[in-house]
Amino acid sequence: MPELDSIASLEARREEVAFTLARYRTVVTMCGGTACQACGCQPVARAMTREVMAQGLEETVYVRTTGCHGFCEQGPLVIIDPGGIVYVHVTPEDVPEIVAQTIRKGKVIERLSYTDPVSDKTVQAEDEIPFYTRQKRLLLGENRHIAPRDIDDYIARGGYSALAKALDSMTPEAVVEEIERSGLQGRGGGGYPTGKKWRQCRNASGDARYVICNADEGDPGDYMDRSLLEGNPHSIIEGMIIGAFAVGARHGYIYVRKEYPLAVVNAGVAIRQAQALRLLGEDILGTGFDFDIQVVRGGGAFVCGESTALMASLEGKVGEPRPKDIHTVERGYLGQPTVLNNVETWANVPSIIRHGADWFASQGTERSKGTKIFALTGQVKNTGLIEVEMGTTLREIIYDIGGGPKNGREIKAVQTGGPSGGCLPTSQFDLPVDFDALYEAGSMMGSGGMVVMDDSSCMVDVAKYFLAFLQDESCGKCTPCRLGVGRLLEIVTDISEGRGSLDQLDLLEDLSWTISVASLCALGKTAPNPVLSTLKYFRDEYLDHIENKRCAAGVCRALIRLVIDSTLCDRCGKCIANCPHKAITGSRDTSYAIDDELCTRCRICADACEQHAILVR
Repeated sequence: MPELDSIASLEARREEVAFTLARYRTVVTMCGGTACQACGCQPVARAMTREVMAQGLEETVYVRTTGCHGFCEQGPLVIIDPGGIVYVHVTPEDVPEIVAQTIRKGKVIERLSYTDPVSDKTVQAEDEIPFYTRQKRLLLGENRHIAPRDIDDYIARGGYSALAKALDSMTPEAVVEEIERSGLQGRGGGGYPTGKKWRQCRNASGDARYVICNADEGDPGDYMDRSLLEGNPHSIIEGMIIGAFAVGARHGYIYVRKEYPLAVVNAGVAIRQAQALRLLGEDILGTGFDFDIQVVRGGGAFVCGESTALMASLEGKVGEPRPKDIHTVERGYLGQPTVLNNVETWANVPSIIRHGADWFASQGTERSKGTKIFALTGQVKNTGLIEVEMGTTLREIIYDIGGGPKNGREIKAVQTGGPSGGCLPTSQFDLPVDFDALYEAGSMMGSGGMVVMDDSSCMVDVAKYFLAFLQDESCGKCTPCRLGVGRLLEIVTDISEGRGSLDQLDLLEDLSWTISVASLCALGKTAPNPVLSTLKYFRDEYLDHIENKRCAAGVCRALIRLVIDSTLCDRCGKCIANCPHKAITGSRDTSYAIDDELCTRCRICADACEQHAILVR
């Protein structure tokens, strides 16, 4: 792989790669993200490569395995261009037919096409699938065009042209100004203005400066950063080089969550490829600028996603936060000025420099610019990664992109912002999704988690779940978080188990306020959000648990009992056969009954009952 010793050589390589790719008449793209790998995409990819070669089509058919496309529940996904024909749930056995019918003859195999669960219509082209059409996929959309371990794919899409522009025709000051004018805010949760952070670091005094990519994504159900780093690592690398040039850094780190092995591998491959081409290291593109990046695996703790705890971990210390009376832009990693942004923030930088600040600022709302990636999960028909323009309403996301509720139930709430976020009711679904609107409503943008809940969810139990997670992940360094979150959990547990009292509701609110103002880091400061938001919007459920000892959703085990409706029961015996606690008595000749003393409310019997004769009281 010849080095790129000048900007002209980069452009020459781009033309050469484009010429090579142009000779292929057909491009077969397979999603190779973690979710699709779990669904078996690797055997499909191997089968596709073998079949193309067996039929002598390797000179005209380009087979590419990419990162995540977002529609994870439909994997393994195969897309065939031209035409954007998309096939879902593909198996290795389907490959010969795809090659014979679609690649050779241009015929669509309807049984492999996507069926929209809302309209029940079969959709053949990717750009006609409602899940995609209502998004604005500036970042995620690139994943499907790039093999993450092939730097030429990235270069062919204009990769590193923003870096060339910055190094060739911009000063560091001009780069900072462009990011400031764009209005880019940190996508890791805080929403701090990125350009302002860069300027503060650039103006700080120190012997060295560092840039860090925070890929320690720890929120349950979130995988936005993972998918970007797995699928398009060069966009993050290019963004970090530009940021380093702007603030005067010579070294950078990608701090990756320990549980993301594919992201670690792909980022490492991308760095080595960039080094081989002289896009990283000494004298980048012959401009005299030196910068290099190292991948570091995280400490395995949720709190290591906090900036000061992350830097402590990077230094080989215990991953605990420290007071921010002196900010990390002034004294961060190794006591030197440091810029830390998350994966999505860095990935936005190249497009801003390439297209200009005005282009980015023209998208979104007045105070929240650009797009945002969310992990849409829960009780909706379509789940996966989505990217929408800032200002898109919750209703559009949940009903238009998510397809609305599944299983015929009613949607009750959406939880945004991860475990420290808030739960918003349907009355708030017309809120625009941006930093300010969500915060004012009692929730937060966070890193991008979005969990939709229907009427089978108990909001007291939801608060208890997130409090248990936060208590477990608290580092324990400061007293308000260490003791306060545990006390919140004790009170909510009392309420969920029928031991609650009305005066505990006031205590929850007072304690939440104390924790939020006195905790050392953002984990503690935002930990009360699940309690405060559910108390604000779903107070009636707390009152029902306390006054009536009743959980209307039938979730809190201590407040429910299971009974068998004899009018529905057909005496099949599956309930008694599946009960692990021998809590069901009776026989096919008489009838069945559940012993309330022995029953643990595990509902295994209800799941086994095909007649739905086991009811929650």
